[in-house]
Amino acid sequence: QVQLVESGGGSVQAGGSLRLSCKGSGYTSSRYYMGWFRQVPGQEREGVAAICTGGGIPAYADSVKGRFTISQDNAEIAVSLLMNSLKPEDTAMYYCARSPTLVGLVAAAPLTPGHYSYWGQGTQVTVSS
Repeated sequence: QVQLVESGGGSVQAGGSLRLSCKGSGYTSSRYYMGWFRQVPGQEREGVAAICTGGGIPAYADSVKGRFTISQDNAEIAVSLLMNSLKPEDTAMYYCARSPTLVGLVAAAPLTPGHYSYWGQGTQVTVSS
């Protein structure tokens, strides 16, 4: 049974940094997409960053380019999100997600929630001005 557990959320002032971590269990290291999403109450879940564990260029939402960095650790079946220069509009619940196992040629990691089948419970990030 695939499980994803996020950690690292918290409260920070604008301009500060946080690192989110997501550890997976219940599956072996293979090739799939791992992504970070965020959601504010009353709004749709939006993709923040994503990566293919088989390699490839990470994808970022325009709103976080140059500030957030996604990275993976296949040995631990983990993915992290380093968030720098945080802004109050980054305040949201952040979720880690994994796609089904990829087979054959893969495209760039997608930022749409529909491509992901497994989700963590989320970790809250609050940025104050």
